[in-house]
Amino acid sequence: MKKGIGLILALALALCLTVLSGCGSVLSGMLGGDENNGNGDSQTGYAQDGYAEGRMGDTMHTVFFDYTVNSAYLCDSFEGYAPSQEGFRLLVAEVTVLNTFQESIPMYDTDFQVQWGDDEDEDAYDVPITYYLEETLSDDQLPYEYELAVDESRTGLLVFEVPEGEKDFSISYLEFFDDNTEGDVFFVFFTAEEQGDSSAV
Repeated sequence: MKKGIGLILALALALCLTVLSGCGSVLSGMLGGDENNGNGDSQTGYAQDGYAEGRMGDTMHTVFFDYTVNSAYLCDSFEGYAPSQEGFRLLVAEVTVLNTFQESIPMYDTDFQVQWGDDEDEDAYDVPITYYLEETLSDDQLPYEYELAVDESRTGLLVFEVPEGEKDFSISYLEFFDDNTEGDVFFVFFTAEEQGDSSAV
């Protein structure tokens, strides 16, 4: 009944990426969608056989909430913060979350994870920088922890450290329940735009 928290999902999602390698295009074909998912397919964003995928602007329908990746860009710093890892940049993604559950739900920005590169690299993922900083840098960011009332929607930024040279990403969510079981996994695939230093989208 309750969502899972943060980094518990990281290893599970990494495993899902390995297991589901190549499934995206197969499932897209099964659903009748084109490569851009811009055809209004009513199945886009709904899980089938435990997996769902979409593109920028598509709404993903989890058991607890809907989420949409509205936009994303790459930059060298955000609100004065520069990547802590050498050879990395920042990915700033605007995400909208809508509570579709029957009661208020606790949310964490680390519910979402970013992936990049090929499926063989098991370390090609991370969670938002707030996990390491234990604070947000801007009011525009989604808080580290917050609550969504029934039918409440919230839009904010997720900031990730990603390797230089990468431009294609996915932002994922894995359903996780009170009894420690996992549900469906959701991926939104996109190419991030290039942008200079910025404090907001």
